[in-house]
Amino acid sequence: MYRTIDLCAGIGGIRRGFELTGHFVNVLSAEVDEYAARTYEHLFGDDPRNDLTSDEFKEKVSHCKYDVLMAGFPCQPFSSQGNLDGFSDLTKGTIFFHIAQIVELSRPKAIFLENVQNIVSHDKKRTIKVIIDTIEKKLNYKVIGVVQEDDGELVYDKKSFVRNTKNFGLPQNRPRAYFIAFNRDLYGARLDSEGFVNELPSQLSQRLLDHPYLNKNLNEILEASVDLKYYLSATYLDTLEKHARRQKEHGNGFGYYVLNNREHNREYANTIMATGGSGKERNLVIQKMPVHTYEEEKTLKKKGGINKKNIRMMTPTEWGRLQGFIGYGFVDPITGAEGFSFPENIPEGQKYKQFGNSVSIPVIETMAEFIYDQLVYLTDSSEKPVEK
Repeated sequence: MYRTIDLCAGIGGIRRGFELTGHFVNVLSAEVDEYAARTYEHLFGDDPRNDLTSDEFKEKVSHCKYDVLMAGFPCQPFSSQGNLDGFSDLTKGTIFFHIAQIVELSRPKAIFLENVQNIVSHDKKRTIKVIIDTIEKKLNYKVIGVVQEDDGELVYDKKSFVRNTKNFGLPQNRPRAYFIAFNRDLYGARLDSEGFVNELPSQLSQRLLDHPYLNKNLNEILEASVDLKYYLSATYLDTLEKHARRQKEHGNGFGYYVLNNREHNREYANTIMATGGSGKERNLVIQKMPVHTYEEEKTLKKKGGINKKNIRMMTPTEWGRLQGFIGYGFVDPITGAEGFSFPENIPEGQKYKQFGNSVSIPVIETMAEFIYDQLVYLTDSSEKPVEK
């Protein structure tokens, strides 16, 4: 059993993906967002409230026996939906360098990092160059998808790091960047041998291809009936439609999107976002409203009443299904009982935010299996996995 540490842990999607392989156990976590930490502790029974930027935590890691460092480091500085400040964001943008320092102090067997797709193009590709150069040259780790020429030049294509959730058993168009690297100090020339795979998986692992809870289309993740509060007001829908028409007249796109109308009839959702309060208009659906009284509708105080087109936003449960938390990642394999839940007193906006800010569990599980297979290949008789 290989040991992991879970940095920028969020609500534990990366950890859960690794755990589901049966080959990894987590021994230390770090998360500074209080609401996310509450959910993480509720799900795993571990308190993740550690600040990875602190000297105290770095000292703790330096004495921790572990094999794989995992981190979904903050994406907002690199996201096309964020501020695009990148490494100049002195709070979230510099987290990568703290992670690099932790790697340098503790020298794990492997590294797994996750971020938004835009990180591979950000700042005219200077950001990805800094990341790859840091891992390959400063830390001396072999990054999957990178080839080092005889003169030391690092050759790679930004597409080598991007994989999409919709190709891994969930109906969500979610391209993300994944970086996997292995310790050259430990594995040396074997990292350049024919048996070592220098390409990330592009679809579900063979074990998961026929999984009963995966390969769902959009209709299968929608709830049969939802509360009236999720239906858009007539005024808000009218505003969205008018804005979309104006944008179209100017040759622009607009995030307002009804997935299952006649025009689109999509089988997968657009990327869900980490903003919590906004972005839900990107994934609207048409569903007949439940029977209700005028008084019930009136209590919702929606401007213009509920729209007559039966258009609603997705629920937090549906976002959880789009990420594989609900309906897959925590389902009991024997009884089929759902094991995911939020702790009490988590605001609904936080539920959206936590799912939007997390990862797609089947993608992570496939990447974790890939790491395990590589470690098995790289490990000789003198370098056995640490037992639990």
